[in-house]
Amino acid sequence: MPKKWKVVFITIGRKWFIILIVIIIIVAIYNPIAAIWMSGITLALFLLSFIPELFFKNKLHKFLKKFYKIEDELIARKFNKPLKKIRDELFELSQNQEKKSWLITFLNKQYIFYHQETIEKYMEVYNKGYSEKEILDNLKDYKVNTRAEIKVIKENLIKLNRLSEREISVKEHKEKQRFL
Repeated sequence: MPKKWKVVFITIGRKWFIILIVIIIIVAIYNPIAAIWMSGITLALFLLSFIPELFFKNKLHKFLKKFYKIEDELIARKFNKPLKKIRDELFELSQNQEKKSWLITFLNKQYIFYHQETIEKYMEVYNKGYSEKEILDNLKDYKVNTRAEIKVIKENLIKLNRLSEREISVKEHKEKQRFL
């Protein structure tokens, strides 16, 4: 059973805003100017609490651009942050990626970030009519290792309307390769 002082701090931590409003109302009854000052300071501190989050998002985005492919567990280790926080950030980024050049996918219970060059190379070989195996062989330099990744990339690009029709079908490409 947790110690009583820990329980008190957790309860205060959860209800800090309500407690603060009650204190400001009590102070406002006796000294309205002090209540205005307390409200202003509280609002300023509340707004300042968002600044570290903004710095983290910018730092995360710059960090992700250094890799062709990176998984959420490696990101969490590099930043010394909880995996849940990294996954929440990657989830938010993945929700707004229609017009982005990079791609974030969710595969095998983990988020994977793919760099712009990786996606461009994928689209290039996809449009040439390559099969999944040939696409995988061409993307080995970009750290893409499994066919499941190829499938997830394709599904996400189609879902985001970023993948156009193939210039040459897989069947036509195989026939060309056979006669060469």
